[in-house]
Amino acid sequence: MVFEGMEQGEQIKGGKPKITQSMTLQKAVDMGEYEPEYLATFPEWHALSKHVQFQFIKQGLDNRRRQLWIQWAEVNNTPDFHLKPQLAIAIKNIEKQIKKLDTDWERLFTKYS
Repeated sequence: MVFEGMEQGEQIKGGKPKITQSMTLQKAVDMGEYEPEYLATFPEWHALSKHVQFQFIKQGLDNRRRQLWIQWAEVNNTPDFHLKPQLAIAIKNIEKQIKKLDTDWERLFTKYS
């Protein structure tokens, strides 16, 4: 289909422009990533000493813990929380993630110390 004023083969351009942002090791850690397997997907990870790798892991764990507690507080402080049973499920899920984070912390501390 060709619109008036368009030549054959010309396409309508529109939509949002593509913005390509690449994830970096530091951005991933800032967003709460801490698993060494994921962090190892960044080339610079392999050039770091075990000590520096562990510092990134600890920073990621701390960031993830902060994010989870903020989520917990946001859900818990929802108006009429007691009238919304689905939010109790959300709180339990967040608490499970916090417990998993504690287990991961112990596992990684043992591995990297």
